[in-house]
Amino acid sequence: MYRSHTCGELGITDVNKTVTLAGWVQTVRKFGSITFIDLRDRYGITQLLFGENLNALLNENPIGREFVLQATGKVSERSNKNPNLTTGDIEIKVSSFNILNTSITPPFTIQDDTDGGDDLRMKYRYLDLRRNMVKKNLELRYAVNRAARNYLHSHGFMDIETPFLIKSTPEGARDFVVPSRMNPGQFYALPQSPQTFKQLLMVSGYDRYYQVVKCFRDEDLRADRQPEFTQIDCEMSFVEQDDILNMFEGMIKHIFKEVKGFDYRATIERMTWEDAMWQYGNDKPDTRFGMKITNLKSIFNRESKFVKGELINNAGFGVFDNAETVLAITIPNAAGYTRKQLDELTEWVKRPQIGMQGLVYIRHNPDGTLKSSVDKFYSEERLQTIAQAAGAAKNDLVLILAGKEERTRKATSELRLEMGERLGLRNKDEFKLLWVLDFPLFEYSEEDNRWVARHHPFTAPKPDHIDIMIQNDPAIPDPAAYLSHPYAGIKANAYDMVLNGNEVGGGSIRIFRRDLQEKMFKALGMSTEEAMHKFGFLLGAFEFGAPPHGGIAYGFDRLCAILGGSESIRDFIAFPKNNSGRDVMLDAPSTIDNVQLKELSIRLDVQAPTSNP
Repeated sequence: MYRSHTCGELGITDVNKTVTLAGWVQTVRKFGSITFIDLRDRYGITQLLFGENLNALLNENPIGREFVLQATGKVSERSNKNPNLTTGDIEIKVSSFNILNTSITPPFTIQDDTDGGDDLRMKYRYLDLRRNMVKKNLELRYAVNRAARNYLHSHGFMDIETPFLIKSTPEGARDFVVPSRMNPGQFYALPQSPQTFKQLLMVSGYDRYYQVVKCFRDEDLRADRQPEFTQIDCEMSFVEQDDILNMFEGMIKHIFKEVKGFDYRATIERMTWEDAMWQYGNDKPDTRFGMKITNLKSIFNRESKFVKGELINNAGFGVFDNAETVLAITIPNAAGYTRKQLDELTEWVKRPQIGMQGLVYIRHNPDGTLKSSVDKFYSEERLQTIAQAAGAAKNDLVLILAGKEERTRKATSELRLEMGERLGLRNKDEFKLLWVLDFPLFEYSEEDNRWVARHHPFTAPKPDHIDIMIQNDPAIPDPAAYLSHPYAGIKANAYDMVLNGNEVGGGSIRIFRRDLQEKMFKALGMSTEEAMHKFGFLLGAFEFGAPPHGGIAYGFDRLCAILGGSESIRDFIAFPKNNSGRDVMLDAPSTIDNVQLKELSIRLDVQAPTSNP
């Protein structure tokens, strides 16, 4: 027997017990004739006391960090207790020990405040996983997984696996493809999601399906993206939108309760996509704080006035007068911002990733007067009108951006989030859920002069928009007038769940009629032949009594990261890739030898590197 207990379970009630522990050496501290060793395993740390009688053995067999050690001894009460450890009331007075394995010096210190950078820790990820904070992240991930599975099982959902080697049907992100040795010149694709399979399961009568499943997308990476990621993927038959929303509100609240001990009792707000875009500037708003966006453009429309008897058109400040849009946010109790702070914010919005030319401010002082960076263009009365339109009161600060509508809306949204961060309004320990509904079903592609699906091509329109889609031709005869096309107003029967300004789940009621699905494929520019080649199996299935159905998929990695208070999903994945999509521990992707290439009937048109970076 290597151990009788773990390094995290012994306490004051175990005093005088003889125990055997095994684990990794965290630290070694020598004090004259005695030595203290902190022994670590997955469950915690226990202090070992080596008395004078064992010091000679330690000198003969030095123990270093990360040695694998087995020790037997009696549990004793510590004289200098450590309240930071669950085992801090006791120590083990070692009577015998055994070095199970030695370790070379680790490339970084294996503790929470490690000296290892990201690249080094990813190269030695198996060592990084020994750190307590990484272990806690994986424990949280497991807890979320367990809570979701228990909830879904209790509500009649069935866990059904779907294939990883499927047909490539690229529409959106690029597929990862896998060559088939037995079918030369042909390829499988790794699934971007199990979308069509879960719909086929609904046709098959499995009315409540779920998977915690790996998905794959060959796209550029960032903090919240990985080439392989995990979804909590769910589908239900004989449901309408409210059935889905109610079911999965219950699931997320259950996860909060089980994982965070947080009883989420608040009603989850439901907001239309249009309201989200106009009030917050994006479709996944952080509603933990206010500062909604106000559109001021109507205030700055050109006005006619007489100057020395001559009629001229000039409302004052050309930046506002000539802009497509003028947007503002009001910061409560921030009129005391200094000129230095405002200049710094101006430089912040000028950064390339924000892309604005400048920033205008209006201070609504406590005494009711106003101070603005455009004082010379507007009278006090005019500034009062602007501040009032922005919803400002005494002691508030109004920040205004102007320019092209899409860029300005995005920039104002980013400015709002930045101010929320600076003012401490985005507390990672506070959770606010939101449903965003009624997305447009289509977006217009100027490059291809056709419609593209905003979500995916299996999303159904709102019930009262189905006839609009069926009865109208999707062709766009005049690209300049696409906004007046009937398809531009069709809303999707889709929904996203937003948590603290992050989309954590998304889904829709699906198309289940062949005629409507064929109409969708036609709108997306697919010929009948192409639609049959890519999705003939699904169209055929819809002719055999397909039920009404819908579902949702949660971004499992992202949900774990938010619950764990992290910006990056990599912290909650055991073996993540870096921002170039590389596994630096395995040194993958890598080349394969010519024998493998020949077996796969593949000839490379580019010279493969002789060694990987």
